[in-house]
Amino acid sequence: MTQGAGQEPVVRTATLRDFRVPPYAQTPVPPQAPGAAPPVTLPPREPEQYAPVPRAAVPHPAPAPRASVPQHMPAPHPHPHPGNVAVADEPEGYTPTERDLPVINRGDTVQVGTDPEPRPAGDDERGPLFVVGDVHGYLDELLAALAEQGLVDADGNWAAGNARLWFLGDFTDRGPDGIGVIDLVMRLSAEAAAAGGYCKALMGNHELLLLGAKRFADTPVNSGAGTATFQAAWLLNGGQKADMDRLQDVHLQWMSRLDAVVEEDGHLLMHSDTTAYLDYGSTIEDVNDTITAILTRNDADECWDLFRKLTKRFAFRDEGGADAVRELMATYGGQRVVHGHSPIPYLLGEVGSEDGEDGSGPVVNGPHVYADGLAIAMDGGVTMAGKLLVVQLPLHERA
Repeated sequence: MTQGAGQEPVVRTATLRDFRVPPYAQTPVPPQAPGAAPPVTLPPREPEQYAPVPRAAVPHPAPAPRASVPQHMPAPHPHPHPGNVAVADEPEGYTPTERDLPVINRGDTVQVGTDPEPRPAGDDERGPLFVVGDVHGYLDELLAALAEQGLVDADGNWAAGNARLWFLGDFTDRGPDGIGVIDLVMRLSAEAAAAGGYCKALMGNHELLLLGAKRFADTPVNSGAGTATFQAAWLLNGGQKADMDRLQDVHLQWMSRLDAVVEEDGHLLMHSDTTAYLDYGSTIEDVNDTITAILTRNDADECWDLFRKLTKRFAFRDEGGADAVRELMATYGGQRVVHGHSPIPYLLGEVGSEDGEDGSGPVVNGPHVYADGLAIAMDGGVTMAGKLLVVQLPLHERA
């Protein structure tokens, strides 16, 4: 297997990824005396410290109007960070902090509706499969999109039985309530498991960025083209002080154990539209184990290199894009790649930057299928007044 550069083979632990059902969702069973009646199994109950606060009881600040105040811009910092130095001559495709990337308007790609195709007969034991694009702290928009698909009820509780739900990463930064989004996904994971379904999440580059900002702060890292720090990069890419203030160990542990790649029903799910995943393993299990091991070692330079690689984008766009998708699927499986990371308007060249600060609000009607129909982009551009996408797979592509 292909490991990360210079890394030893990773020793796997069979229960490593059982974290998705938090411990507080598991009800302990007391010892049973001989002859006693069988114990009654109670539904999962959260302890007081995890009890969700009713949303009606907590004022939720409305986000600033996107047309006048770009959501990605952090508040002015009274003292510039020593690592916040302009970096030049980055490797091709490296874009964690660039704002003026060239874009190409493609005419041979389409957005599609989200009417799912009928599921094959005899597959009733597995619920329908849904995916969620980048959320970036927009909790209210997420709840509305999940409710529209019938995945949660009016109170934000799991309502989809044995349905399967995958988040494609990037829960925080730029928007007003990234920690609230993480808390919701963690809670839905427990509720879905209790109902016979599941709610799972993938690692996005903004999870890596937040982890790095918390762990390493202003520690200089070897960026390959000058001085850099996680803290400076996090602020430049929409880091929110309110998220950092509310970040707890349980959030850090959850983020650090997320998978990076998964295959579901012929769909190869990943966050970033890059082939950099190939640097971390020749199987899905290798990739996930290698990335988890890197985060466990807690080395600033190694974590920065991982963040740098998974921030690359546009590998599936333009000439050779379909071949890049085929290379990933030949290695990891699947018949289509489904990704987030690059907002659809940015991918299409409708805006000049990831945050859409130089154009009017884009129109996003659904996922974007491209690369000879082999890739599906799921980031609807919620940070640029686009749409937070929650769709059922497989897609039914209307003419």
